[in-house]
Amino acid sequence: MTSLDTRPAVVHAPSATDGEWWRHAVIYQVYPRSFADGSGDGIGDLPGITSRLPHLAELGVDAVWLSPFYRSPQADAGYDVADYRAVDPLFGTLDDFDALLLRAHDLGLRVIVDLVPNHTSDEHVWFEAAMAAGPGSAERERYLFREGQGEHGELPPNNWQSIFGGPAWTRVADGQWYLHLFDSRQPDLNWEHPEVRSEFEDVLRFWLDRGVDGFRIDVAHGMVKEPGLPDWDGHVSMIEGSDDAPAAEDTVSGSGNQGPMFDQDGVHEIYRAWNRVLSQYAGDRALVAEAWVEPLSRLARYVRPDEMQQAFNFAFLATLWDAPALRSVIEASYVTADSVGAPTTWVLSNHDVVRHASRLGLAEAGSRPNGIGHGDEQPDEELGLRRARAATLLMLGLPGSAYLYQGEELGLPDHTALPDELRQDPAFFRTGGAERGRDGCRVPLPWAADEAGFGFSPTGVTWLPQPPSWASYALDAQRGVEGSTYETYRGALALRRAEHLGTGGLTWDHTFGDEVIAFENRDVLVVANLGTDAVELPTGLTVLAASGDLPDGPGTATLPGDTTVWARRA
Repeated sequence: MTSLDTRPAVVHAPSATDGEWWRHAVIYQVYPRSFADGSGDGIGDLPGITSRLPHLAELGVDAVWLSPFYRSPQADAGYDVADYRAVDPLFGTLDDFDALLLRAHDLGLRVIVDLVPNHTSDEHVWFEAAMAAGPGSAERERYLFREGQGEHGELPPNNWQSIFGGPAWTRVADGQWYLHLFDSRQPDLNWEHPEVRSEFEDVLRFWLDRGVDGFRIDVAHGMVKEPGLPDWDGHVSMIEGSDDAPAAEDTVSGSGNQGPMFDQDGVHEIYRAWNRVLSQYAGDRALVAEAWVEPLSRLARYVRPDEMQQAFNFAFLATLWDAPALRSVIEASYVTADSVGAPTTWVLSNHDVVRHASRLGLAEAGSRPNGIGHGDEQPDEELGLRRARAATLLMLGLPGSAYLYQGEELGLPDHTALPDELRQDPAFFRTGGAERGRDGCRVPLPWAADEAGFGFSPTGVTWLPQPPSWASYALDAQRGVEGSTYETYRGALALRRAEHLGTGGLTWDHTFGDEVIAFENRDVLVVANLGTDAVELPTGLTVLAASGDLPDGPGTATLPGDTTVWARRA
């Protein structure tokens, strides 16, 4: 008998209804500049996305989340917004967006757009007005301008550091300083100002009126800062800006410290107001929180009934490839989400972290979501892909909602050998290269193995180079190939929908030992072997899906290490 036998058999009961689509949806993240290029300039765009939407419908996802496509100088790849109501010419026009939305809805896909409310671009009309107006002006009150410390104000107002490295303050010619928790070209807004709050409610309405189905909120735990902006000597533990992910036990127990710049209680007033805006529209719209907060009980506050509908479960993403640790995070996630009546929203990869096919190929698999290895350590590509497929099948077998990052259905790893001179992530430059940045997970997708640029662009041009080895990952090299990563994803998504696993329940099965995560969801048995040794399976199972080859075929009696199966008991 193992220690696991003392755990409750059931940790999450089935949902009462399949309604409220966001409770069980599988949502696919599109990073516009790297998904598909329609114009031929080597940068992905809205017409390119529209042309590839049938791929997403065929894959079997329920919705699409678009990373920013707004007018922007692209200092942080569009997360520096200059105009929240305009499409950047790099990506197309508002008419192109409307065409994309119409096509997606025709294919049965909902569309979520990114919203970046913590900061604007330094080219936003408000910031340009603030710079022109000077100290003490009403224009500067929209941002966080402060006088400096020291005899002549030559020192920053406090000791806060930017997530991207270096000080979080920049001094302007008239002597004042402005706060930017990210790049210096991304000044933080003052969310205590009523005009800021009113403006973003109007931005919500602008896109809701066009027909979008929801918003993913960037840095949802930001915006409101502790009054007085006090010094803080801790380390900001947002994974997207840190070499070290919080340990699983810290994420569950709450030993992490977000500091005075994040997760302040005042953000919840904002989201209650936004919830009221969305409730005025038909169609069950949704808000999704990107909130790197701990413990999980703090995250649950963002998805209370009158706030957001979803919050990414980064505790799951950040946990090592370790069965007891993952089991603890899964269990704690359901306990906290169920306490507020919210779904658990699972995620393994996104545009801010190393793809899980690379992250799980490290010796200490999963240990650094925003870094590749320690020193010269490089991921084992074959091991990483095997574990990534197993992790995905485990995730998709869990009740709740799940997010996929573009290209993971092809098994793409990070481009770990990207030359420094081609990197564009501000985190790389602000840390002098100590932080490798996020470019490796943002390389354009391979669609066709034998075409220039792997079919990403009609001209063969790509804004970041693709590794030659990606020919084997191209969609046309995998479609229709039994056992390919693409067909594994497509089959799992079809089964997930047919078996209603998103609205199911979770009952632990503790009979397989500590290195195995096993549970039943409705009448599907999910078994993930995270160990290196094969384990025996019960006789009489009907295997529905597997993340890898099973040595004994459909009636398999053993499950290899780093493999997940879905099965039905006799």
